[in-house]
Amino acid sequence: MATLQKIRNHGALLIAIVGLAMLAFILGDFLNSGSSFFNRSRENVGVIEGKKIHYTEYEAAKEQLTEVYKIETGRSDFDEDMSAQIRNQVWNMLMMDYTLRAQAEEIGMEVTADELSELCIGENPHQIIRSRRAFAGEDGQFSREAVVGLLQAINAEDSENPNLAQAKTYWLYWENAVRISYLQEKYVNLLQHMLKANSLDAQYAFDNRQHGVAAEYVMQPYFTVADSLVKVSEGDIKKLYAQHKEQYKQTPNRAIKYVAFNIVPSEDDFKAAQTLMENLKDEFATTEDVSLVVNTNSDVMYDGRDYSEETVPAQFKDFAFAKGAKANQCTEILFENNTYAMARIIECGYSKPDSVELKAIVEGGEDQELGWFRATDLPKNIAEPAFAGKRGTRFTVAVGMGEQTYEVMEIGKPTPKVKLAILAREVTPSSKTYSIIYNQAKQFIVNNQTAEKMEKAAGEAGLTVVPQYNLTANTDKVGQLKSSRPIVRWAFEAKEGQVSDVFECGQQFIVAALTEVNDGEYRSLEAVRAELTREATNNAKAAYLTKQLKGVESLEAAAEKMGQKIQSVDRVTLADSRFGNAGMEPAVIGATLALGENQLSAPIKGNMGVFMVKTGAAINSSDEFNAEAEKNQLASRMNYLTYQALQLMEDKAEVTDNRANFQ
Repeated sequence: MATLQKIRNHGALLIAIVGLAMLAFILGDFLNSGSSFFNRSRENVGVIEGKKIHYTEYEAAKEQLTEVYKIETGRSDFDEDMSAQIRNQVWNMLMMDYTLRAQAEEIGMEVTADELSELCIGENPHQIIRSRRAFAGEDGQFSREAVVGLLQAINAEDSENPNLAQAKTYWLYWENAVRISYLQEKYVNLLQHMLKANSLDAQYAFDNRQHGVAAEYVMQPYFTVADSLVKVSEGDIKKLYAQHKEQYKQTPNRAIKYVAFNIVPSEDDFKAAQTLMENLKDEFATTEDVSLVVNTNSDVMYDGRDYSEETVPAQFKDFAFAKGAKANQCTEILFENNTYAMARIIECGYSKPDSVELKAIVEGGEDQELGWFRATDLPKNIAEPAFAGKRGTRFTVAVGMGEQTYEVMEIGKPTPKVKLAILAREVTPSSKTYSIIYNQAKQFIVNNQTAEKMEKAAGEAGLTVVPQYNLTANTDKVGQLKSSRPIVRWAFEAKEGQVSDVFECGQQFIVAALTEVNDGEYRSLEAVRAELTREATNNAKAAYLTKQLKGVESLEAAAEKMGQKIQSVDRVTLADSRFGNAGMEPAVIGATLALGENQLSAPIKGNMGVFMVKTGAAINSSDEFNAEAEKNQLASRMNYLTYQALQLMEDKAEVTDNRANFQ
């Protein structure tokens, strides 16, 4: 019951759960009615490994996760970033569930009802359950009794109780999360048992570290060779493109450029706000009903709060706590951060505690010490009786559908306080200003109907043109622009080169131009031409340098020819990933170890340049071979392969993603 009370306490902050049965009924009736707006194929948000994800299933999962976030965070005001995170998390969970389930079914793997029960309410529950704060006991540690108590309450009490409905939603989410997580753990465990190092692997890895050779080398970096000394043909670039094509797979995407018209107050808006404040000044200073004047005209509501020197707005601190301050004294109109403000002392010369320590009284259970709070940390209905009482005082307040009793454990030391009425008006764009800026953006579109014209005109007008690449159909917003999902939808409906209408994104009007449409399975050659040209150029430089070094018979001669210094590597082995100070050069390492002792290599094409290497004496280690230690070391390196397999499983899954049609 204590767990249920925790969830009830959170419930005071939360929005009621949408009736999923009603939602399914309404949508089902609409979607199946033969409406011209929807057909059967558009009812599905996607298809994962043959499993159709119906809109109602997706929405129900979003609602469920939203409720879980509300309980876990104690918040109900989610911004667009959090809403996008919830949508993506739901889709990722569906992806993992259905792709993993499809693979598990093929090999007869499942999580049984008995296993799931043991993982959720057994003697040693899954970490997902153990880490939930809602299931913590009085000592802050996981309590199995709290879990059992919650389930008993869900099953025994009134199912129409909204707090219980919310608790059930919360529980079912984590129960399903445990099922998916444990199935993943079983699958990973199976892969790990398959990917084991044997004695031959262990011996090979050991030998790679034992046999090495000292070496000296000279390296000519590619960047030291002028591009004009080599030639790269179109055929060279196309050949590389064909070789690397699989690296260039893409999801259909768009690129845009946009300009922003900031919605900011005009000079007239500042004058209007100042005039309003001047007209209210006398009434504010003399009225007997200050709350009416303030709450009708101010951005800062008057609620009779007590300000301390720490909590009073900085601009009014010296005024409110000045020596000789008296009730009904007023400031002049001050201007700061685009806000006109003035303050009036309602009451001063008294002291009250800054903080209070509270305890929640739990019927039939252990009381919970909640800690210290300032008045601003608590809802008004709790703060008022808490700070009005004294040590040992108990009071009861309404919380959601129930009540909660608190006890004042301790009260902080009284400090000087003041009641202050603040009349503040932030200067914001008026409807007239809004219309003027909007019309400027519209006229900009009329005059610039193509992407090229838009970019040129923006430069002439001093507007910044912002590029945004790789927008996919499911991109939630453009860069950091608020409420910009409509721009993404437009980009997937527009033609390349087209200029958009005006989009309102927070405090900006946005005009965008569609600059790229990339719908192919692979990125185009033009899109990757720069990197291919760089690689082809380095290949040509490698051939050029190799030719220049032809006939060189000593490392000293190579160094003189290259104009580079001879460098050394103490020991090179097959287990190395780096070649001395030259970095990742696997081809150079392999070529070096293929030489005998005291031999000079031919020019070697490396990642960063062309090398010539001269080996020294063999340097072998005399470590004792420990097969089990080697196997364990290899096994730890192989562990990442199992998680790569899970990612590959999702990458290779047959997925149709239609979420963009529902966002």
